[in-house]
Amino acid sequence: MTIDFIATDAAPKAIGPYSQGTIANGFIFTAGQIALDPATMEIVPGDVKAQTERVMTNLQAVLQSAGSSLSQVVKTTVFLATMDDFAAMNEVYARWFGGHRPARSTVAAKGLPRSVLVEIEVVALK
Repeated sequence: MTIDFIATDAAPKAIGPYSQGTIANGFIFTAGQIALDPATMEIVPGDVKAQTERVMTNLQAVLQSAGSSLSQVVKTTVFLATMDDFAAMNEVYARWFGGHRPARSTVAAKGLPRSVLVEIEVVALK
């Protein structure tokens, strides 16, 4: 089995010893994406809705660079700074996925990178 690593300028560069994603056995595993603007590497301003928009844009870019799309996602994991933001995050999330309904886990995390409000990772088909 080979493992390929994903790297695209359309999503934030990895800020640690990891890659934006990996491809193995026909699956794409993304790193958790936060609301970093890839052009500035700064967190986008705004609430959890604004941050979720940026996160979904970043995830789409990573998947597209690997030859996939959000319609090929089979599992997501959502990390929220507070579950009080669930409804607002879910509104944006639902719009991006439309009628596609991947399995999902959502957890509240005491601390997220750069004090963001949301982080999302996905597993998708290649």
